Amino acid sequence: MLNSIDRILQQFEISHYGFLPIDEPLAILPDTYYAPWESIISHLPYLIRSGSFYDAITKLPHLTTQRLRSIPEWRRAYVILTFFTHAYIWSGKEPTEILPPNIALPLLETAEHLRLPPTATYPGLNLWNCGLVAEGADITKPENVVMRHTFTGTTDEAWFYAVSVSVEAKGVSAIKLMLECVEAIEVGDDHRVVKCLSAFSEVVMELGRLLQRMHERCDPSVFYHRIRPFLAGSRGMEKAGLPRGVFYDEGDGKGSWRQYSGGSNAQSTLIQFLDIALGVRHYATGEKAGATTDRRQTYLDEMRKYMPESHRQFLEHFSTIANVKQYAMSPSASCDVREALNAAIDAMTAFRDNHIKIVARYIVRPAGAPSSEGTGQRKNIASASSNNSTSRGDLKGTGGTNLMTFLKQTRDETRAAKDPIVASS
Repeated sequence: MLNSIDRILQQFEISHYGFLPIDEPLAILPDTYYAPWESIISHLPYLIRSGSFYDAITKLPHLTTQRLRSIPEWRRAYVILTFFTHAYIWSGKEPTEILPPNIALPLLETAEHLRLPPTATYPGLNLWNCGLVAEGADITKPENVVMRHTFTGTTDEAWFYAVSVSVEAKGVSAIKLMLECVEAIEVGDDHRVVKCLSAFSEVVMELGRLLQRMHERCDPSVFYHRIRPFLAGSRGMEKAGLPRGVFYDEGDGKGSWRQYSGGSNAQSTLIQFLDIALGVRHYATGEKAGATTDRRQTYLDEMRKYMPESHRQFLEHFSTIANVKQYAMSPSASCDVREALNAAIDAMTAFRDNHIKIVARYIVRPAGAPSSEGTGQRKNIASASSNNSTSRGDLKGTGGTNLMTFLKQTRDETRAAKDPIVASS
């Protein structure tokens, strides 16, 4: 019989790898009808590098989604088509505003089936795009993770995704711990609450150490000038050459202009879960805590639309039962509970500090340095967010945010969740 925590995990499709699927994502669609898709995706870095990607898409037959049978197949199709989409938009010297029907139509159908936006997302780039070097290998170590597809064919890009996959897998411990913590609070077991919060802090610190491994195989210049441009979305990309977003051409005179955020770690269900677990509240960029009674929708709220539906629902459910901060701040809570909560918030603040340092190394500094990557005069998010600007506040994230302003506010809001009485004592 499943216990209550296992029932919740099962209900919201959370596996023993956390928000990664329980079974390894498909490496190929089994129906040979989709061989044309598989042929292009298997050679994508070469096609982009050689300038022959657009020609390959022109010759690509229009394939329907009617022969996709299982959820893993739908996810595989989503990965393929979103990689095609971003390659089509961003691999030329100028961004392409019109997505052709042989990509747009099956992508719209696939995205609707999976209830995700028809654009590259964190699930498509990371969660459903990975495998293991060998059966049974430890997925919490990025050297054991194999990424099925990249835009550039570089080790740097594969490592960039692999670190995120390992963070997700390691984070499952935090999910279980905080669900247990909620149960302990219901029966007033302070000892178990402190134990859960202390273990949670350790997991968050391990996640931070995993992030710090990014530099091992991902060069900042390669990331900024070669990889990052492909991750950009179509929202907030006026300076990059997409003032209206992208037109998804459905053929026969049908279609629509659409704007979406690009792939971003803000779309990680795990990271948003960590905040909810600690009672951290985020506000719209530039908005101060307590400035309004009804908090406006934030960028992080918007990013939930880019998560798998069951994981969005889990965050909504957990928000209704998460009670750690309220309990720790109540008069009946012991000082040990409050100190344990503050220690957990300190760990989460340090995690966000690590993220800011990585952004500084991989985006802010390369933005001020000339490219040695041979991208020529290609117009993309990398050049558009740094040209004619020396202000870090002008740098845009792949999701379209003012990057450093957003990250620092998010970090400061995390720190502000601490118990001020215990923190000052």
